[in-house]
Amino acid sequence: MKKNNKKGFTLAELLIVVAIIAVLVAIAIPVFTTQLEKSREATDQANLRSAYAEQMTWLLTWDGKATPTATTVNAKQAQAKWQSAPGGEAEKISISDGIDGSGIEVTAKTSGSSWSVIADTTNMKVTIS
Repeated sequence: MKKNNKKGFTLAELLIVVAIIAVLVAIAIPVFTTQLEKSREATDQANLRSAYAEQMTWLLTWDGKATPTATTVNAKQAQAKWQSAPGGEAEKISISDGIDGSGIEVTAKTSGSSWSVIADTTNMKVTIS
């Protein structure tokens, strides 16, 4: 009597596994690119907040003689609008100043662009352009 020990997978089983993996990858790629863009925007927001805080500190400790130097923040995001803003697709976001909550509005830019953050000693505020 011959014993029939099958080892391994059939071609149909392997094709089903490959098809399932392909579907999962097709679902994951758009989610990954969305999250990647949100991380770029979060980096831009953090860098802008840091530059804003730096200029605000300089302005608050200003001796009345020194000339302010602008801080340049290079954009990392790829899309033209703030996708991660509430409601998405926003042209501007607000960065709070931490003092009275008013802060400043920042227009979205794409990679290759930059923002200039500078203390305005005439009006005693920080501007971002």
